[in-house]
Amino acid sequence: MIVEVVGGLLTNSLALLSDAEHMLSDAVSLGIGLLAFTLGERVANYSKTYGYKRIEILAAVFTLIIIALYIFYEALKRFTNPPEVASNGMLIIAVIGLVVNIFVALLLMRRADTKENLNLRAAYLHVIGDMLGSIGAIIAALLIMIFNWGWADPLASVIVAILVLVSGFRISKDALHVLMEGTPKNMEMNDILAAISDIKGIISIHDLHVWSITSGKHALSCHVVVDGNMMVEDSQALLRKLEGTLHHVGIDHVTIQIEDQNHPHHNVVMCQMAT
Repeated sequence: MIVEVVGGLLTNSLALLSDAEHMLSDAVSLGIGLLAFTLGERVANYSKTYGYKRIEILAAVFTLIIIALYIFYEALKRFTNPPEVASNGMLIIAVIGLVVNIFVALLLMRRADTKENLNLRAAYLHVIGDMLGSIGAIIAALLIMIFNWGWADPLASVIVAILVLVSGFRISKDALHVLMEGTPKNMEMNDILAAISDIKGIISIHDLHVWSITSGKHALSCHVVVDGNMMVEDSQALLRKLEGTLHHVGIDHVTIQIEDQNHPHHNVVMCQMAT
């Protein structure tokens, strides 16, 4: 952003100054992602018993959608009132921006969990969008230099905004799945049911729920029916075996109610899933 401001002033390029404004919004959105991680580490309390982990999910939605809409807004202004572009300076600054964005993208790809963590994936896709923006700016600068096509700059912005919006839609879809407490996409309920049912001593399972607290942190709750003659020591051994089995499928936060066949079920709606 600082390089674009200095370059815009030196080359008298309104386009570069507008891009600097865009980079400011980028910095804000990435700052929101960082803030989400910081707040997400706050400990759970009586008000937020699961803590603040899902702030990361909300930040993932905000980051890409808002920025894509902002790019559309900026591009529309440029179409209606095209700025005078110093194409040589624009080309130099765009190349510098491309190099920086490639470095940041590689850093995130190698050092961060951009596959499972929605907040980090949003930040990564945001940087990819900036990288595409730099490529678009380079192409636009060349078109302006060679053919004097002033509309190439806002057109490149629109194309980048569409790509960012598509990525934002996918991120939002995954985030909504988490907020709706859907089953984690890398898990199959039938596999989980089979893994639990194979444990000796379990007669049946019902009221099974599997969901994500946040990216990569999954939880499960269920009722397991066992023989009424099972001793307390046996039930504790069974519980440890269940926890170990579920840990292997990626679930570490487990709440299991052990009951016998005579246990009453007052809430029929919540106890309808059974094996």
